[in-house]
Amino acid sequence: MPNLHDLEVKRDAILDQMRSIRSMKRGSITEQHLKVRHRGVREAVSRGPYYVFSRREGDHTASQRLRSAVELEQARKDIEEHKRFVALCREFELLTEQLGEIERQSPALEEEKKQRRWKSRKSKK
Repeated sequence: MPNLHDLEVKRDAILDQMRSIRSMKRGSITEQHLKVRHRGVREAVSRGPYYVFSRREGDHTASQRLRSAVELEQARKDIEEHKRFVALCREFELLTEQLGEIERQSPALEEEKKQRRWKSRKSKK
């Protein structure tokens, strides 16, 4: 079982990783192929792929066509960073649960916290 100090160090490392994320987007990228009919040609011709970034906003889906390879690559990176952020949040949540369990199971830690709290109140006066 990890100790209190190790859990605190891991939580701080996760927060540092979260702070390092500079750009992220929630959503997904889909390929779109369009059927286009040309004058004088009987059958429609498939055009594409076109890339579309979509995400839910309330009850609606917002979509935006990505017009260049640069936009596509940036959107892919942003989506991956969002996935990383969500995973870090989950890891932080689990570590915090473990931290709470350890603190509740150890009466000595509770006593130490109380002593620290009383000392800090006395020093403020």
